[in-house]
Amino acid sequence: MALGFLCFVFNRMTHSWLLPDYIADILPSAAARIEKVKEQMLSLFHSYGYHLVIPPLMEYTQSLLTNIDPDLSLKTIRIADRFSGRQLGLRADITPQISRIDAHLLSANDGINRLCYAGTVLHASPDTLYSTREPLQIGAEMYGFDDIGADNEIITLMLKSLAILGVENPLLSLAHIKIFNILSALANLSVEDKNTLRQMISNKEQESVQQFCTQKGLPENLSSAFAALPVLYGEVPQVLQQAQKILPSNPDIQAAFNDLNTVYQQFVSQYRIHLDLSELRADNYHSGLLFASYRDDESEAIARGGRYDGLGRYFGRERPSVGFSLDLKNFLELLPQHIEKSGICVKPEDLPQVSEMVNQLRLDGEMVIVDYIGAGAAKLNCNRTVAFINNQWQVIGI
Repeated sequence: MALGFLCFVFNRMTHSWLLPDYIADILPSAAARIEKVKEQMLSLFHSYGYHLVIPPLMEYTQSLLTNIDPDLSLKTIRIADRFSGRQLGLRADITPQISRIDAHLLSANDGINRLCYAGTVLHASPDTLYSTREPLQIGAEMYGFDDIGADNEIITLMLKSLAILGVENPLLSLAHIKIFNILSALANLSVEDKNTLRQMISNKEQESVQQFCTQKGLPENLSSAFAALPVLYGEVPQVLQQAQKILPSNPDIQAAFNDLNTVYQQFVSQYRIHLDLSELRADNYHSGLLFASYRDDESEAIARGGRYDGLGRYFGRERPSVGFSLDLKNFLELLPQHIEKSGICVKPEDLPQVSEMVNQLRLDGEMVIVDYIGAGAAKLNCNRTVAFINNQWQVIGI
């Protein structure tokens, strides 16, 4: 029995440093690089008038949209609240929280609210085999302006953010979920049938879409429209031209085409642009234009955004809304590995004479490190030291 207990203790000790699957520490060099670009991105958002908010990591699940968004519900980690007895959720997406803030805490402003954020979200399971369950989500959201100009501003912020992160020549992919929603309404599809058809179209299963429409007895024009969506992708002008021939004549569908063309004209001179009308987000809160960015060597989007005008209704204040977000952890390999030496090294024996000087340097934003064990300036990331020259203490280069 004693041997078994010792084995149990040893086993716990040898595994006490392990982290859950798809969870990892960020060590000093990587953390410094992430914090630097995060600061640059928040400064970019600030220059456009976006104000930083910091929502809580944990809320009641009712506030996290888990009861109206099946995919978000599956991602949300739940725990019991010992104080209230209610169920709490660890946020899997920050956008619903920003919408709640606009709807309640900032409801006195009936004009435009521009908000930005940066924080950790937690997922019950990873999105892909190479994803983390703890993304560091950063993004910007605009509330109160129902015009394509808002979408263009958010797309601009997304693309400029990618430039900060070192992404060269990204592909801008466009879509518009309102087209599918209008077709579904014209076909009087149930929620279940709509979700089934959405999945087929997203997977570009044209034959399955055709069979589904036949089984449901949909009119020929709607069946042809749904069956066309999986193959309506490629260059924007050509896809729009094809779509206008195939899809039903409808003012709302035409308005969606106009939005897509406006965005295309805004960015075509600077970026590669792709249109995919089969791109239908799995979440239930996006309502209009969708956009994403890709790198040439990756099939997964590196940044996503879109319009979600109906989300505020859930929190009691329906407002036009559009935003984007990305996971900063996805860009670690792109960030510069080398961190410039910028610290000031001080010998411990000199500290009594230079303590006031050191305090002032730190107040001025300098990094001053006391070399207690004689490691040397290079190991301490320092390019300067403090020396007594010409009867005074000075900071000199090394």
